[in-house]
Amino acid sequence: MSFRSIARDLRSSFGSLSRRSFDVRLPGHSRGKSHGSYHDLNEHTSVIQNSPWANLPPELLYDVIRRLEESETTWPTRKYVVACAAVCRAWRIVCKEIVRAPEVCGRLTFPISLKQPGPRDGTIQCFIKRDKSHLTYHLFLCLSPALLVENGKFLLSAKRTRRTTSTEYVILMDADHISRSSSTYIGKLRSNFLGTKFIIYDTQPPHTSAQVSPHGRSSRRFYSKKVSPKVPTGSYRIAQIAYELNVLGTRGPRRMHCIMHSIPASSIEPGGTVLGQPELLPRRLEDSFRSISFSTSSEFGSSRFSDIGLVNEDDDSKTRPLVLKNKPPRWHEQLQCWCLNFRGRVTVASVKNFQLIAATQPTNNNNSTQPGQSDHDKIILQFGKIGKDEFTMDYRYPLSAFQAFAICLSSFDTKLACE
Repeated sequence: MSFRSIARDLRSSFGSLSRRSFDVRLPGHSRGKSHGSYHDLNEHTSVIQNSPWANLPPELLYDVIRRLEESETTWPTRKYVVACAAVCRAWRIVCKEIVRAPEVCGRLTFPISLKQPGPRDGTIQCFIKRDKSHLTYHLFLCLSPALLVENGKFLLSAKRTRRTTSTEYVILMDADHISRSSSTYIGKLRSNFLGTKFIIYDTQPPHTSAQVSPHGRSSRRFYSKKVSPKVPTGSYRIAQIAYELNVLGTRGPRRMHCIMHSIPASSIEPGGTVLGQPELLPRRLEDSFRSISFSTSSEFGSSRFSDIGLVNEDDDSKTRPLVLKNKPPRWHEQLQCWCLNFRGRVTVASVKNFQLIAATQPTNNNNSTQPGQSDHDKIILQFGKIGKDEFTMDYRYPLSAFQAFAICLSSFDTKLACE
């Protein structure tokens, strides 16, 4: 009996647990049609815990999941690893121990991988599809090295909303229901009026020193299970993006800087790490229906963007945030245009194309002359056009898929003073 057949047996026995959700009803709380109830959830859980699959010997269970993880390295067959993690708590603990983070294995497996740093060696290749009619953007994982965007593993989606003085992109893990009220809402991107400054917000702080935004005038319910019950729910500023003013393009191509507050500058030094990677923590039942009331003050006033681009250079590299800048293109005399080497991943010239590298310099106490010791010269994120409403996005450590997607969304926004 192959490991793939074991996974199929599990999925047929318990259903598609990795995608199943329950609409839990509380006393006095009505939401129309319901797909289940609290008692159904408890009964279903007890059936799984008492099944033969949940009582496998630990050594056998570890060996089965380890071999399955090693054999199913790409999507869509990687879904069998996710199915094993959804069987019961014992299986989930073993899967968590065996399946490595993208930083180590270079693969995206669970939803939490979207907020974990990419691989140190190599990149994760993705592509973005834009729908101008619905103002939506969908991020997919490339399933082959070729520039084919017909098939891909869906990762994230975003919807653009134009307001009077700003533009907002809500980011979710749902391809269809794109709304802040969705349980898959994980963050947003907000711009100023000119489209030159952006702030990336996360629903969960990556570490204890993350900046918490003041309460705004809008209110919403936090259904997301990605928010830890041990910290206040809200929007956390994790990054800032600034485009230099360039009226009518007189100063050449776009110039941008990204200040990653959730990533220390020391992360790209030898032995550096990104601290406080998020975890999917369970929430209490009553927390799923708790609404947060905000004050009437403006959440995104003009002062909110005034400090973008300011970094204290005197801070230690362990506390100073990582700063990224776009790699300057070179002028090609024969083609009469600005060019960058995208190594075949970008085929259409566009003002939106860019490559990001670290703007901070290595610390003096490290010998930067040794090759491969530092990540300062490596391209951390590259984004470019390959067709009508089709773009590629390749990222690596220390950025996550969520952070890279948000940065790329800023390139789509109209910039009145930059072009």
